[in-house]
Amino acid sequence: MTTQRRGAVAFQNVQKKFGAFTAIPDLTLQIEPGELVTLLGPSGCGKTTTLRMLAGLESPTAGRILIGGEDVTNLPANRRDVSMVFQSYALFPHMTVAQNVAYGLESGGMKSGPARDAAEKGLDLVGLDGMGERLPSELSGGQQQRVAVARALVLEPQVLLLDEPLSNLDARLRRRVRTEIRQLQQRLGFTAVYVTHDQEEALAVSDRIVVMKDGRIAQQGAPRALYEQPASAFIADFIGESNVISCTVEKVMDGIAQVRVGNLTQQVPARSATVGPAQLSVRANAITVQEGQGPFAGRIASSAYLGDHLEYEIDTSVGSLFAVDAEGDIPLSPGTSVTLGFRSRGLALIE
Repeated sequence: MTTQRRGAVAFQNVQKKFGAFTAIPDLTLQIEPGELVTLLGPSGCGKTTTLRMLAGLESPTAGRILIGGEDVTNLPANRRDVSMVFQSYALFPHMTVAQNVAYGLESGGMKSGPARDAAEKGLDLVGLDGMGERLPSELSGGQQQRVAVARALVLEPQVLLLDEPLSNLDARLRRRVRTEIRQLQQRLGFTAVYVTHDQEEALAVSDRIVVMKDGRIAQQGAPRALYEQPASAFIADFIGESNVISCTVEKVMDGIAQVRVGNLTQQVPARSATVGPAQLSVRANAITVQEGQGPFAGRIASSAYLGDHLEYEIDTSVGSLFAVDAEGDIPLSPGTSVTLGFRSRGLALIE
């Protein structure tokens, strides 16, 4: 089994309509060889439709799709050099794990002996060596998902497609399996397109995140860039817990803006800000909460103890704010008067 096949992907002015409804108005996107790109967005944003067009399960209404430089727009799914890992593992319950992994190879004409050898190597890649004779029912959910990944990888595709691959796993198992998928992708260097609605998952696995809204790209970039420099209120709210509040930019100098929220002033990167009214993205963990009076006052509307942190909804002059306190141990009671501050990290002016 080779590990060096990497294919570039290109969507060129791709449009997809379902009757009178336009799901994808005009998509242009380039994915580099060996890159893991995550399509992220809420339900109905077009991310799964985009993936299905790449897989050949949907046909674009207009535009072109290229894989490894080859125009595959009109090719059926079985003639595209891609493999797909679905939400449901889709393992054959009556077949052993090794038979499941070898199935695609044998269906493609490979003899059973070489197919079985390739399957064992594939299982070894995903950390399941020695489990080939087990039935899927004898494996955990995370192990079954790794079988599905191995089954896709043994076909040695130019591009691996993953459609919400962790949605059927519990929270702890999702964290472990997403780490395993990322480590495997980095080790083997294959090109991958990953679809999820979970922003934490996207931040953890991606080289680049493409956030979609209404069938269009709302913003794309490295995980840290999207988190720390959201281009809009939608991105700020969707990537992490964020409050978008009104502020006033009082002055801009040397790339730094002085902003005022209530009677509190704060310095933040200016980006393209000019003096005047603006919007400020404030991460929930960038808000400090202290009992008492101060320049930026609020009142606790609700509080919750969640073990390693406290969560607050706070009524203020600029609206209701959501704050996360990782340092407190006893939550303040609803109705308590508080003064709020901002940490230096987690603030961004919305362009």
